[in-house]
Amino acid sequence: MKFGKFREKNRAPLGRNYWRLWSAHATSNLGDGISAIAYPWLASAVTRSPLLIALVAVCSRLPWLIFTLPAGVITDRYDRRKIIVAMDVFRGALALGVAIAVTFEVSQLPELDSLATLTNVQTNWFLYSVLVITALLFGAAEVLRDNSAQTLLPSVVKEDQLESANGKLWSIEYVMNSFVGPPLGSFILGVAIFLPFYLDSVTFFIAAGLIATLIPGFAKPQESRQQKKRFSSEIKEGFQWLWGHELLRPMAIILGALNALGAMTMAVFILFAQEILETSVLVFAILGTAGAIGGTLGGIIGPKISARLGSGPSLYLTLIVGPIANITIGFTNSWQVLWILIALTTNFAILWNIITVSLRQSIIPSHLLGRVNSVYRFFAWGSMPIGTLVGGLLVTVLESVTTREWALRAPYFLAAALGFILFLIAAPKLTTEKIERARAI
Repeated sequence: MKFGKFREKNRAPLGRNYWRLWSAHATSNLGDGISAIAYPWLASAVTRSPLLIALVAVCSRLPWLIFTLPAGVITDRYDRRKIIVAMDVFRGALALGVAIAVTFEVSQLPELDSLATLTNVQTNWFLYSVLVITALLFGAAEVLRDNSAQTLLPSVVKEDQLESANGKLWSIEYVMNSFVGPPLGSFILGVAIFLPFYLDSVTFFIAAGLIATLIPGFAKPQESRQQKKRFSSEIKEGFQWLWGHELLRPMAIILGALNALGAMTMAVFILFAQEILETSVLVFAILGTAGAIGGTLGGIIGPKISARLGSGPSLYLTLIVGPIANITIGFTNSWQVLWILIALTTNFAILWNIITVSLRQSIIPSHLLGRVNSVYRFFAWGSMPIGTLVGGLLVTVLESVTTREWALRAPYFLAAALGFILFLIAAPKLTTEKIERARAI
């Protein structure tokens, strides 16, 4: 009895709203995990062109470059809960549209198990157009939804609970997104290529319903005052606040560089996995579990690592692990080695997120949180379509002067070299002293 009371006492502080938010996060990320298998394999069945596959990824990330700043204003103007619900319903409808399109075109697609040996497949332009358009719309919805979700959390839990609350969210995200979702997606994909998209759609609708049930009582945006201003004035206000901050400004730019390098290697990752590592749909799904293991461990032990080593050294680890992993991946032919490296890098990526996201949530004024967070993500995520395009172009150009195998390996070598340079530039700017000073202001 006493043990039960002890457990209840330790769970209660996060509150009912948080656990509903957590449940919605888990459900939507289950769908993301399923689609993480389904969309790359669908794209590789629709076309074998590295550039065309990269362009789909570019479209999914382009909204982070062109829509992030307006999204921040919308986040601060309107009810963040309603924004999340609307975007989840919209994404559910988009996934349903993809499912229907694939259902009608399934007879025109090659067998998935044969893709590793196919380099010349006639592009299905109808499905490719569907992928490009939905990637762009999904990306826009994700920008607005994710910005709203991050800025909603400080209204759900107390400031001293942010690292713990974020850690639990990151952990369940990787469990669902990378551990549960991909194997389930590969199984369903083996039954029929269109089935994962129907299930993905359902998860978005369920997540929307869960967010809609959050108990009112959060601090609401200052609608009457904010709506009297022009969009450009509000964007400028958020931009000036971040640009004038001695820590968040370099932190956003450094993260942008990290994400650009990551996007460059992921541009044609599906082709690297199929042709170099010779993965099947099942093995590709197993690779996804590496992110779950690393992400879950990062979410659980991240706050402990940060407390023991200090925020600065914890961020240094993320900066140096990335290039070491990339140069190793560039030379490997083993998907098992890749699994270990994905788990390792994901662990430190989550450590980075726990420290930096919690820092932003605690030091940015509430009425500016949506806009400043969106400006931060403009720099941090807006670089991803650029990195993806560079990766796709690099492979396409190198195919004409070297073998396809070494062209597919090249993005990892370039990312490793640039990553080591980034570490030397960034480490002095991210010290524990600077982070603690920012929290104390």
